[in-house]
Amino acid sequence: MRARLLVVLLAFSVTAVAAFAWPLLTVTARERTQQLSIGRTADLARFAGLVQQDDSEQLVSEVNRYTALYGEPVVVVNAQRQPIVTAGRISVQDADVAPMIDAALRNQPAPALDAVMPWSTSDVLLARPIGTGSRVIGAVVMRASVRAAAADVARGWAVILAGAFAALVGCVLLALVVARWVLRPLAELSRGLGAVAAGQPHAHVQGRDGPRELRELASSFNRMSDAVSEAAEQQRRLISDASHQLRNPLAALRLRVDSLAPRVVEDGQPSYKSAVAEVERLESLLDSLLAMAHAEHTATRLTVAQDNDTCVPAVVVLERLDAWSVAAADAGVSLAQGDMDTSVEVRCPEHDLSQVLDVVLDNAIKYGGSEVTVSCTADAIIVSDNGPGLSEEELAMATTRFWRSRRSSHPRGSGLGLPIAERLVTAHGGRLSLQAGDPGLTVTIELPS
Repeated sequence: MRARLLVVLLAFSVTAVAAFAWPLLTVTARERTQQLSIGRTADLARFAGLVQQDDSEQLVSEVNRYTALYGEPVVVVNAQRQPIVTAGRISVQDADVAPMIDAALRNQPAPALDAVMPWSTSDVLLARPIGTGSRVIGAVVMRASVRAAAADVARGWAVILAGAFAALVGCVLLALVVARWVLRPLAELSRGLGAVAAGQPHAHVQGRDGPRELRELASSFNRMSDAVSEAAEQQRRLISDASHQLRNPLAALRLRVDSLAPRVVEDGQPSYKSAVAEVERLESLLDSLLAMAHAEHTATRLTVAQDNDTCVPAVVVLERLDAWSVAAADAGVSLAQGDMDTSVEVRCPEHDLSQVLDVVLDNAIKYGGSEVTVSCTADAIIVSDNGPGLSEEELAMATTRFWRSRRSSHPRGSGLGLPIAERLVTAHGGRLSLQAGDPGLTVTIELPS
């Protein structure tokens, strides 16, 4: 937007300056040309007057002195085209002089001079009849130099162009100031929106500069940011507090349910086992909600202050593979180790990466078929399996909170595992993506080095 605004303002400035400068340049050239024409016409009239006065001696003297002084040749002829006096390199036989003499003897008006430009160098011919009306007794022809006039025009143009350049520089500076004045609040608003989108609480913009409308918009943005931050904080507190408050009564309920186990008759065992399963599912859901609250808190903290903790992902992967090997063996799943690049270090704490890997490995062992392979390359951690995988629609929903695949044979999940993992990875500037394999599912975890 800045570039487009500057282009428009600068184009307008250049057009306006050119609209003023070009007429001034044209008028300067025309005025100097007119001065040249008037001056030389007066000289021709002086010579013609001497001829009419029949003062040959004075005529010859002034013509020669004029040519010696200004270096401009002059020829005076009578009605029979015979030279009366010739000074300088000019002759009645010259191809450009003869037509001028003929026109003057016929008392035809001389053509107007072309405007003298700074680059003009060619001499011009001026002619004047001697006499009036039908009593033309001769003609005066002069080859006038335009170099002095061209130099004057060049100096005038230099002054005009210097003024135009100064005006253009002023317009450019004004355009830059105006663009900065208008766009700086917009840039602050853009940074504020980015901060809000990243989860930074109470992201404010200054809003002291710029037009009044943008200052009011900045104030509205600050109020909106406070409202959004307060709502998000209240939501996080609700989840965290509710989870904490429910754990005690749930623990008591679990103890009472477990104490009923020896007293439940055989016919009531299916209902009892179902009740135990629901209690376990509720415990898992509360644990997941606490983990989600922790992930949201971590993401918010990282938007305010960058976490500089790092780890070697290959080391963490090997540790989690060892930790999950027993659970994989009990589930009849082969947990294989792929390529391991131990030279890479990523910007993520070890405990956060362990939590992400626990979520991914837990899902892979539960739903991923009979074989799970984990690799750690220089770019990412890759977990792939040979299970049923997910459809394109399910892949788009997999990181949505509380979503569970209807095809799964394990309905006890909370639907919060992958959302927690995805939130932790993105909080550290990385990306968690899911791709359908052939067969199975591939989870890719990318973290900044």
